[in-house]
Amino acid sequence: MKLPLIMQDIEYEILKDCNFNEVSVADIVIDSRKVTQNSLFVCLRGSQSDGHDFIFEVAQKGAAAIIVDKLEANYSSIPQNLPIIKVNNARRALCVISANFYSRPAKKLRLFGVTGTNGKTSVTYMIENILRQISNTGLIGTIGLHFNGEPVNIPFATSTTPDPQELHQILDYILQNGGQNVIMEVSSHALKLHKVDGLFFETAIFTNLTQDHLDFHRTMDNYLACKVRLFTRAKNGIINVDDKYSQQIIDLGTCENWITYGIDNDCDIKAVDIKNLDEGSAFSIAINGTLEQFFIPTKGLFNIYNALAAIATALSVDVSLSQIKAGISSFAGVPGRIQIVPNNKGLRVLVDYAHSPDGLVNIINAVRNFTEGKLITLFGCGGERDTEKRPIMGRIAGELSDHCIITSDNPRSESPETIIAQIQDGIKETSCTFDSFVDRKTAISHGISIMQPGDSLIIAGKGHENYQLIGKNTFPFDDFEIAKSILD
Repeated sequence: MKLPLIMQDIEYEILKDCNFNEVSVADIVIDSRKVTQNSLFVCLRGSQSDGHDFIFEVAQKGAAAIIVDKLEANYSSIPQNLPIIKVNNARRALCVISANFYSRPAKKLRLFGVTGTNGKTSVTYMIENILRQISNTGLIGTIGLHFNGEPVNIPFATSTTPDPQELHQILDYILQNGGQNVIMEVSSHALKLHKVDGLFFETAIFTNLTQDHLDFHRTMDNYLACKVRLFTRAKNGIINVDDKYSQQIIDLGTCENWITYGIDNDCDIKAVDIKNLDEGSAFSIAINGTLEQFFIPTKGLFNIYNALAAIATALSVDVSLSQIKAGISSFAGVPGRIQIVPNNKGLRVLVDYAHSPDGLVNIINAVRNFTEGKLITLFGCGGERDTEKRPIMGRIAGELSDHCIITSDNPRSESPETIIAQIQDGIKETSCTFDSFVDRKTAISHGISIMQPGDSLIIAGKGHENYQLIGKNTFPFDDFEIAKSILD
């Protein structure tokens, strides 16, 4: 595509023309290592690096043009055949550039965005299972890209919401393959970093807001402000009224229609007559004056909240009750979310992604409901992330478990011993017994070795992840596969 077409609807200044009008662009890149011939390189300023520092490198690799948002004296020394264009904000410009490059696929799709501290992945999977009853549907989130329930190999660099150039590539793929609806997880990081600027959502969903990511947002007020952004670019707002931040989102959001859901407070979609069954959970909702019964094949009160969010979302776009019930009742769960590790020893071992204080509360309480013996919780905390939550999670696990095992999560460049010690500070405030192991495989092996029939072991924190980040290296590590091999 020609460079002038890519730059439509953006205010810019051409610092070096170099036949700007005739330049052809093959792809859009923000990582200098991925630049190839005829790439458009967009210089982004991040917490760890600044794209402006790699301009000479990408010029030598054959970039077609470079987008910058700050003036540098040394631009004059860049090869004369390389156009340099200055914009006011490179991150915001990247969204428009990416949409233009892929001919604005989002305009032809119906978008659903889910945000919140916990539950985003499960809610997106539930909504997808419902909408697949009526249309070709894409899903974008923590576990990757799926189309009509099947994984698609279009990788993206970040863990939850793709960067704009990747996101619009994915939306284009879904559109070209006949998709009509797209459900995506929208993280607070994505909202803060303008990844979804320019997108308008049919429906935005709020699950909850609890302490997490304060290493990035610094305060809960900042964290909330990022979540609110999603509800200024959506027609319908679906809100968990049992969360203490719900009213603030409604007050600050600009949605045309609001649908509230919950269990404890008055709301539009309220679960009553909740029953914990051997095969899942049942509940009823009053809809149009009739008490409708629903069943989900998953356990835990938090999964009922997830189901309520999905049901409210489907109702916001007039999906029939029969289709909603079919989608909810056939929901097969999410990899790494209360995922039971099969074995023939009568031991209940579960892998779950819970990595925040609220997430840990939810998973332990859910498993407690069907545990006859001891409940053992194995977990750690990620390095280079919110340090304040470490003793909080230790205290929560100690108060709710019969025994705890503290180990490494993704320590990154932090000392795992230091992280474990900070978690121990919280657990020591309780009467719970605990063991600590730096090596996560050793911790899992120990947890299984001390179990008796009727006990439950929760392996929390990593869920679907199949790697471990230690120092600057990434090592293969899958909690589910490790536990299964030990049990076998």
